[in-house]
Amino acid sequence: MGAGTQGPLVGIKVIDFSHVLAGPACGYFLGLLGATVIKVESVSRGDAMRYRGGTDAERSAKGMSTAYQAQGSGKASIALDLNSAEGKEVMQRLLTQADVFVENHLPSTMRDFGLDEETLRASHPHLIHCAMTGYGRGGDMSDAPAYDVNIQAACGIMTLTGTSETGPLRTGAPIMDYGVALAAGFAISTALFQREKTGKGSFVDVSMLETGLTLMTSTIVDYLATGTAPKQRGNAANSRTPGAGSFACKEGVLSLGANEEPQFDRMAHALGRAVWLSDPRFQTGAARRENAAELERELAEILLTRTAAEWEEILIAHHVPVARLRTMPECLDMPQVAARGYLHKGEDGLVVPTLPFRIDDAPVHAPNCPPPSLGADTETVLSGLGYDPVEIARMVETGAVRTAAT
Repeated sequence: MGAGTQGPLVGIKVIDFSHVLAGPACGYFLGLLGATVIKVESVSRGDAMRYRGGTDAERSAKGMSTAYQAQGSGKASIALDLNSAEGKEVMQRLLTQADVFVENHLPSTMRDFGLDEETLRASHPHLIHCAMTGYGRGGDMSDAPAYDVNIQAACGIMTLTGTSETGPLRTGAPIMDYGVALAAGFAISTALFQREKTGKGSFVDVSMLETGLTLMTSTIVDYLATGTAPKQRGNAANSRTPGAGSFACKEGVLSLGANEEPQFDRMAHALGRAVWLSDPRFQTGAARRENAAELERELAEILLTRTAAEWEEILIAHHVPVARLRTMPECLDMPQVAARGYLHKGEDGLVVPTLPFRIDDAPVHAPNCPPPSLGADTETVLSGLGYDPVEIARMVETGAVRTAAT
């Protein structure tokens, strides 16, 4: 059975009653920090993500898709029939012992199960109940279903992505799901801190739509202040500074970020163009903006004389913000990624991402067990709740619970 053994959240028990990506990722992140995470799944098929997502059809057919495994490590799995009286009782016992309840179902679904926030606040006042939904509570869309791609469409980020030629584009990864998971983890940690002071649990309401808007904070503020609606800008830098953006090289593409005066000075020396610093067209930020087309033309010419890899090394040595365009596999092969220990290889050989931060001297925050099969820990969890073998056998027979063997 998965249980945290070290980290700041040791001793915190999390009931992960979520599915697909955002909720399970939140539970996974909490587990990486030491929490004991018990994933509650249905007795029929469990988390639907077990059977879809990723490119490995064989894994998916076995209920262990790569999309499920991406945030399944470090957890225990118990399979319950929450439509049965016994299944409902087991869930209540779990929540009695839990500190945190993570879910991402529709509010109407939670009311049907008797697990809505009002009911749980009355029966489990100590509990941090974190609900992740497409649009959050309140408003006419509180019960509307949504996936990552729907929220990307709804919040406006798709209309900022791409160019006028391509039209709106979805980002290449489910950033809303993982953004929501991080936001939820932040909120849960804050709620736990608050409980230390008040002794009371709380309801945490996380909106995917508002997470998407939060990811566009600076763009939103500019629009509200100026009335200028943002447009698709392709790979142009968000700063709109001449000398920042993406440029073709002899081989590959370079992303430059020379936004400040000292950075432009260092870039000019690194490129062998110190003459720019005495050129009236480029001496100041205002002059460079006025002559942006000329500066970008000269930048493009000089960058074509070397490869992106060569320029990256040169410019980093001059402390200029820069990165060459890499594929994801190329990024994962970077020595920097290995040095940080970001990727963790479990005993089963599965390699998973961990967390993008370290606390104190922790070398890495990694899961301590592989992703569980459906109901793999049902008997262990039930025993820990005080059920004896006869009671467990009866619940298995009636279908209220499911074990790995059944």
